[in-house]
Amino acid sequence: MALVRYMATTAGRATRIGAGLVLVIVGASLGGTWWILAAVGLVPIAAGLLNSCLLAPLFHAPFRATASHHS
Repeated sequence: MALVRYMATTAGRATRIGAGLVLVIVGASLGGTWWILAAVGLVPIAAGLLNSCLLAPLFHAPFRATASHHS
């Protein structure tokens, strides 16, 4: 649950975006079928930009970080 709380913070958003960028850069740099890794990297980038956490529902937490402040 601490991970989900962290991901709801500004630092968590930055971590998701940063990790996604790393995946995209590595996948693009390696080329070939590694482009799949680059495509997967778009998921945490989108999640960070949209302020959502894809793992949160697994821990019965709100999908969007802004909803966590209301409960």
